[in-house]
Amino acid sequence: MASEKAAALAATPSDGPTIFDKIIKREIPANIVYEDEQVLAFRDIAPQAPIHILIIPKIRDGLTGLSKAEERHCEILGRLLYTAKLVAKQEGLEDGFRIVINDGPTGGQSVYHLHIHLLGGRQMDWPPG
Repeated sequence: MASEKAAALAATPSDGPTIFDKIIKREIPANIVYEDEQVLAFRDIAPQAPIHILIIPKIRDGLTGLSKAEERHCEILGRLLYTAKLVAKQEGLEDGFRIVINDGPTGGQSVYHLHIHLLGGRQMDWPPG
């Protein structure tokens, strides 16, 4: 947990290429579980639950984080949430799951490419962090 906090605090908000852009371009490997023309979903390399999948837009269009969203992003934001539902079903999470979006350094964001964490496969605690 401390390393995640350190990574978030060390990350520099930027519109430059991210590790997710490299995954989209297949420059680095990922365990992809879902893909369509707008969205890519893959397993997190440091899972925080038995099922931990990241869901990202293939084109950032300024969406480095949720706080950067504009009205023009409504369609892709909805698509990301709908994809989370599809992937949760595909992964057998009928009993429930959690969706997380980290935003900014104190929100725990370490990659400045909007992404949704889909977590499941165990009982979630509250408060989450």
